Formats: sequence, structure tokens, C-alpha cells
Amino acid sequence: MSDIAVTVPETAKTPSLGARLFDSDLWASFKRSKVTMAAAFLTLLFFLVAILAGVLSPQDPFDPAQLELLNSRIPPLWESGGQAPFLLGTDQQGRDMLSAILYGLRISLVVGFLGVAFSATLGIGLGLVAGYFGGAVDAVIMRIADVQLTFPAILIALLIDGVVKSILGNQLDPMTILGVLVFSIGLSFWVQYARTVRGSVMVEKNKDYVAAARLIGLPALVIMLRHVLPNVLGPVLVIATINLALAIITEATLSFLGSGMPQTMPSLGTLIRIGNNFLFSGEWWIVAFPGIALATLVLAINLLGDWLRDALNPRLR
Repeated sequence: MSDIAVTVPETAKTPSLGARLFDSDLWASFKRSKVTMAAAFLTLLFFLVAILAGVLSPQDPFDPAQLELLNSRIPPLWESGGQAPFLLGTDQQGRDMLSAILYGLRISLVVGFLGVAFSATLGIGLGLVAGYFGGAVDAVIMRIADVQLTFPAILIALLIDGVVKSILGNQLDPMTILGVLVFSIGLSFWVQYARTVRGSVMVEKNKDYVAAARLIGLPALVIMLRHVLPNVLGPVLVIATINLALAIITEATLSFLGSGMPQTMPSLGTLIRIGNNFLFSGEWWIVAFPGIALATLVLAINLLGDWLRDALNPRLR
């Protein structure tokens, strides 16, 4: 009797996360939109120059030893009276505007990211609890959210910032002020995450996989974090992207109003507030270049958020 050769098929390799991403509809949608690609490039560029500010900047604008009052109010290099190496001119302290913008961009992005992370963590947690347990817990959390929605986010941020500074005192170091800004911005934007996650959880908790997890005796916390949360993160990602731009704008507004970062450690909003005092005296570059940088950054992030919202919406596919 002849032997029969049996061929065993090779086990298919599981594609990596990067391969799945590049083969996904999301990547195809990204490549089709030239505006989105340009916005992603600008956003990435802003992040890179902020990270490399210490390498790219001609001077450290936070170091008083590198500042010369004799170099104050020098116009941009292409203007009459411009001097090297001050490409974008200097401010009233002799601070190079390009260096100040790069370092200020770093601070604005740090405050925006930490504010979004704090608000997302708080909102997602409260939304999970409200949607999963329902009842009185849900009613209390949602009524608090409804009350907060009646006030503008900037007003809430100003209120929290003022209360915290009145408790801790006005003579705060820059890092403490940064923490206060993150706390006030985070408490201003948690409602959107909570309401979105709550609605998604109320749908997900009635599905079979949640019932199976309950049946085998998994704790509620494990079910919420391990099984329910991954299925509600799509809308949260869109909200976080858009809220990053809102958080940066809120920080700039607080700094412009004098409740944000100090002049010794300026963000883009602080630079705009400083430059506004010299706008009518002819030193337009002190306010123009930080304003352009802030507007370009926020526009690029908003365009990315709009694309992500449309790409993750199954009704628009």
C-alpha cells in the first residue's frame, strides 16, 4: 500500500498593527484628502519644532542672562533695522521672537495635552459609571453635567483658576500655575466625554458579550474597563482631537486675560498679550507672529478632528 502524503497548510501569519492600519479604510480616507494631509504635516511640524525648541532656538528666552535690553524692539530681519540672528525680531525685553514662539508653543501644547488627558480621564470614568450602573448615580452625574453645560467653558476655567489661586495665593511659581491651568481646563471639558461615553455604554451593556462576562462572574470594574471601554473609544478619539484645539485656545485666552502663564515663562497666549501692548506703537511683529502660529496650529488640529469625525462615522462611508 502506497503512502498518502498529507499536506498541512501553513498557519497564516497575523498582520501587524501597522499593516492593518495601512490597509484600513481610515488610511485610504486620509490619502484621499489633500487638506487633511497638509493639516497632519503642519501639526507634526509644530510638535517637532516644539520638542526641538532647545536645539532650533537662537537663544533661551527663559534665561535672563541671554537677554539684552539693547536688543529690544528690533524689527524682523527683512525690515529696515533688522539684525541677525533675530529673524522675526525681538520684544521689549530683547527676547528673540522666534525662540519665544518655539518655547511658547511647547508650553501651549503641554497645557493642551495635559488638559485633554485630565478631562478625558475624568469624563470617561464618570460616563462609564453613569451608563453602566444607571439609576440615582446616573441622575446625579448627568444633572451636574447639565448645570455645567449652562456656562461657557472659558467662564468655568476662569472661575476655577481664580478660586485655586485665591486659596494658594497669587505668588505662585510657573510650574504651579501650569498645573492650575491644566486643572481648570480639564474641569471645563469633561462633560462632552461623559455624555458621549454614557450613551455608548447604555447600548453596549445590553449586548451578549457583557451578559457573558457577568455570567462568568467578572467584577463590574473589569467589565467596564476591559470589555466595554474599548468599544466606545471611537467617538472619544474625535472629541479629544477637537478638544485639544479648544484647550490650546482656552489656555491662550486665560493667558491673554492675565490668568495664565507669567511673562517669565510665556505661552503663545502670553506672547500675544505682551505684543498687544505694543501694537499701536509700530512693533507689530511682537503680536503678529505668535498670533499666526496659534491660529495655524489650531486650524490644523481642527481640520484633523473634522476629518477623523467623518472617517469614523459609518453613516458617511
